[in-house]
This record gives sequence, structure tokens and C-alpha cells, in this order.
Amino acid sequence: MIDTSDAAHAAIKADIDANDVVLFMKGTAAMPQCGFSSRVAGVLNYMGVTYKDVNVLADEGVRNGIKSFSDWPTIPQLYVKGEFVGGCDIVTEMTLSGELDALFDAKGVAYDKDAAAKIRAANA
Repeated sequence: MIDTSDAAHAAIKADIDANDVVLFMKGTAAMPQCGFSSRVAGVLNYMGVTYKDVNVLADEGVRNGIKSFSDWPTIPQLYVKGEFVGGCDIVTEMTLSGELDALFDAKGVAYDKDAAAKIRAANA
């Protein structure tokens, strides 16, 4: 018998390994299904970041597996170049402080620097 958490972890790892930026979220980038997922997807979309969205609502194994994979209890979860960044609150803080820009710069992820600056200006 295959352990579903092992299968889910393998699928999660495959997505993280195959994409520079991955957002595990409720819903999709085009149609988020919770406010927290919507906020993180909105930041990434506005900043023009290319990312893979993984709808955890479509697969119960992934929905539960991502929590044990990252040892983080909530969704959404953002990964950049294989590194777990955090959930909505952390991504929001990093966006407003400029840390997300610095992370994208350090990891070689393309984004719109002007859009990032506009987010900070609007929230100052």
C-alpha cells in the first residue's frame, strides 16, 4: 500500500523542484478561494512574478501534505527556488519591508521593481 503522504510529498517536491516560484493556495491564481491566498497571489500577479499555482482544494493529499512537508500549519505557502518563504502574513511583511524584492534579486527571480515600490507607497 502506498502512503498517501509520501505520494503527496513527492508531488509537492516535484512542483517545487520544477518551478522557480510556487504558491500552494486555496483556489487558483485566476480565482483564489480564500482571502489569504488572494492577497499573496495578488502581490505576485501585481509584481509580474511568473509562478506555478497549486490549488490545494483540488487534492486532499496535497492539502494535508503541504502542511507536514513545510512544517507550517496554514495555506497559502510560498516557495522561491526551493526555499520555503512563508504564508500570507510573512509575504505581506516581506513585501512592505522590501525583503521580498531582496529575496527575488538574490534568487534571480524576475519581477517588476516599480510595481513593488507602488505597493509599499500605497501602504506607507
